[in-house]
Amino acid sequence: MKIYRIFIKRFIDLLFALTGIIILSPLLVILIILLSYYNQGKPFFYQERTGKNARIFTIVKLKTMNDKKDSNGNLLPDEKRITPVGNLCRKLSLDELPQLFNILKGEMSLIGPRPLLPKYVPRYNSEQIKRLNVVPGITGWAQVNGRNTISWDQKFKYDVFYVKNQSFTLDVKIFFMTISNVLNRKDINTENGGAMPEFMGSNEVL
Repeated sequence: MKIYRIFIKRFIDLLFALTGIIILSPLLVILIILLSYYNQGKPFFYQERTGKNARIFTIVKLKTMNDKKDSNGNLLPDEKRITPVGNLCRKLSLDELPQLFNILKGEMSLIGPRPLLPKYVPRYNSEQIKRLNVVPGITGWAQVNGRNTISWDQKFKYDVFYVKNQSFTLDVKIFFMTISNVLNRKDINTENGGAMPEFMGSNEVL
């Protein structure tokens, strides 16, 4: 399956990204306008993430939270900063749409382990770091098997399983499971705005 991983998968990624951008551009423009209003002219969220072979790149998402602060100048809790449009974007995973441009640049794939913060890399154990052997994705095996409702350890086990078993058949399965989960709003954790707690390292001993 080496040919699939190197050539066919990239071709499929480009095809889906270009098609998605063309078809969804009217929706994306509307969301950008609405989020610009709710977020004081800042519709996008930028953050450094770790890609294949620990390469750092900038991920782009729709900004679902405003920057409101308390009297001490500290940002309010996530759940108090999520805007109405941002909440809808999260429920339908529309905030991920700008990552189609990351796919075009080759930084991401449609299917793969989610790209995480660079500071997490030194905290991975010898098994977890294998998730960096492939291009990260918009959705992946961990996302369709619990997303943010499972522990970090379980999430990374799913990621490594994907790395070891990557194939066209598995990618197709993940794609349709993702569509089903989004339509059914499955595995969406609403606590803390749906965000995972910071990964501090694994408690499991290999």
